[in-house]
Amino acid sequence: MERQRSFSVKSTRFLVFSFTISFSLIFITFFSIWGVKSTPSISIYQQTHIQLNQSVFNLSLKPFTVPSLTDFSRNFSATEVKYLILTDAQLNGTENTTGFLQFSDLKDFQREENDTEVRDNEVSKPTIGTGIERAPAVAPSIEMEVQSDERVEEKKKTRAATVEKIEIELPTNNQQIQKKRIGTYSVRKIEEKRTRGCDITKGRWVYDESYPLYTNSSCPFIDEGFNCMSNGRLDKDYMKWKWQPQECDIPRFNATKMLESIRGKRLVFVGDSINRNQWESMLCMLMGAVKDPKKVYETHRRRITKGRGNYSFKFVDYKCTVEYYVSHFLVHEGKARVGQKRVQTLRIDSLDRGSSRWRGADILIFNTAHWWSHYKTKAGINYYQEAGQVLPRLDVSTAFRRALMTWASWVDKNIKPSKTQVFFRNSAPSHFRGGQWNSGGHCREATQPLNKTSSFMYPEKNVIAEEVIKQMKTHVTLLNITSLSEYRIEGHPSIYGKNPDKRFSSNSEDCSHWCLPGLPDTWNELLYFHLQSKQNEYNNQ
Repeated sequence: MERQRSFSVKSTRFLVFSFTISFSLIFITFFSIWGVKSTPSISIYQQTHIQLNQSVFNLSLKPFTVPSLTDFSRNFSATEVKYLILTDAQLNGTENTTGFLQFSDLKDFQREENDTEVRDNEVSKPTIGTGIERAPAVAPSIEMEVQSDERVEEKKKTRAATVEKIEIELPTNNQQIQKKRIGTYSVRKIEEKRTRGCDITKGRWVYDESYPLYTNSSCPFIDEGFNCMSNGRLDKDYMKWKWQPQECDIPRFNATKMLESIRGKRLVFVGDSINRNQWESMLCMLMGAVKDPKKVYETHRRRITKGRGNYSFKFVDYKCTVEYYVSHFLVHEGKARVGQKRVQTLRIDSLDRGSSRWRGADILIFNTAHWWSHYKTKAGINYYQEAGQVLPRLDVSTAFRRALMTWASWVDKNIKPSKTQVFFRNSAPSHFRGGQWNSGGHCREATQPLNKTSSFMYPEKNVIAEEVIKQMKTHVTLLNITSLSEYRIEGHPSIYGKNPDKRFSSNSEDCSHWCLPGLPDTWNELLYFHLQSKQNEYNNQ
C-alpha cells in the first residue's frame, strides 16, 4: 500500500514537471515569434546610425506611438523621428509628381542651402519665389542630445511657417513605411496664398526678352491704327516690358488655359476705342493656342477698322465668343430739339440702346472715360439730357457720376452674379506734349518708359467710378491700370497710328491709343490674373 501511494505521488510530480516544461517551451516559442515580427521597426532605427554624417532636416514633430501585438506603447523623441525620416527617404525615393513637397527633394534642398548653418535656437526665413517654403537644414552629430518635450513644442511653434507637418506610421510587419501628410500645400496653393491680398498696381516695369506674346504678323486682328510695326515703327523695345508687382508675381498669360476657362461662354468688352484696343489684344493673345486660324472667324464677316464698333469672333474648338460693343459713354447718345435746332445730346439717365446685346454675357469688361474729356462733354452746355429735358448747363463731373449711376442700376437689375463676372477698367492715360490731340500734341520722341511720374495725379473720374462701384449690390472688380500705364509714354502709336480722321492735319499724332503688341497685353494679363483667382476661390469652396 505504501509503495502504491509513493508511486502515485511521484507520478503526480512528474506530470506537473512535464506540464511546466511544455508551457515554458510554448511561451519561449511565442515570444520568439513576436520578437521576429517586431524586428523591422527596430532594425530601421538601427540602420539610421549609418547616416550620421549626412545633413538632414531638423523637423520638429510630436513623439508618436509604435503599435505592437500586446497593445503597449513606446514614445520616440524628435531626434529618432529625424533618423526615421532620412531612412524612409532613402528607401522610397521619389514618391509622386503631384507638386507636393517630396522626401526625395531633401538632397536638393541640402545642396541649395549648404552654405547656411542654422543653430537649434535660430529660425531661417522661407525662400520666396520658388513656390515652396523650405525648411532650414542642420548637420546632426553623434553627440546630438535627445530633445525634451518642452524643446520639441518650442521648435514646432517657431518653425511652423517653414516645415510641413508629417505623421509617420511604423509597420507591425514587413510592410513599407507609410506616411500621412497633414496640412501640406501644393505649389499652386502656395502661389495662391502669396498673391492673395497683393496690390498688383504697385510695382515696376522690367525688360523681358521673352515678350511679346504674339507678333503683328501672327495676328490678323490688329487694325491699322494700332499696327505700329506695319506702319513703319522700327524700335521694338516697347513690346518687351513686363509689369512686376512689388509683393507678388502675376502669372504669365496662358492662352490654352484662358480658352478652357471660357469654353462655351461669352467674353464681352463694352466701351470706347481704348476698350477695343484691349479687345484686339485679347484676340491676338488667344490666337497663340489656336492651331488652325480658320477656326476663328468673325460672325459678321467684317474687316476690323477704327470706324466700326460691334464685333463677335467665335473660337470654334472652344465654342466661345470674344465680343466688342462700342459705347463711348455707356449711356445713350441721341439728339433733341433745343429752340429751332436739333442738337446732339447725351441722355445720362438712360443706358445705351445696345445694352440688350450685353445681357447674358459670362464675362463683361466695361470702360468709359476717354470721350468725357472732349469739348462738348467738358463744356456741358445744352448737351446733357434727363427725363426728356436738355439741361442748359451741367458740370462734367456731375454728369459723369449720374451716367455711371445709370450704368450701375442697369447692372444691379439685369446681371446675375452667379452667371456673370463684371469688370470695370478705369481710365488709361494720354501723353500729349505741346498741345492736345487736335492741336499739335505729340509723343514721338519717347522710346523708353518714364523713370518717374511725380506730376501724376489720380484722375477724378477714377475716384467717382470707385465710389459708385462701392455702392452697387453686384460685385464689380475694378481693373486698375491707370498708374502702371502712366509710365508707358513710349507705347503709343504716335506718328505710326495712321489716324483716319480727315478733320485734322496728316501730321497729327495718336498719344491716346496703344500699339499692339504692347501695353494692352499687360491689361489682359491682369484680367487673366483676376479670372484665375476667382476660379481658384470657387474650387476651394
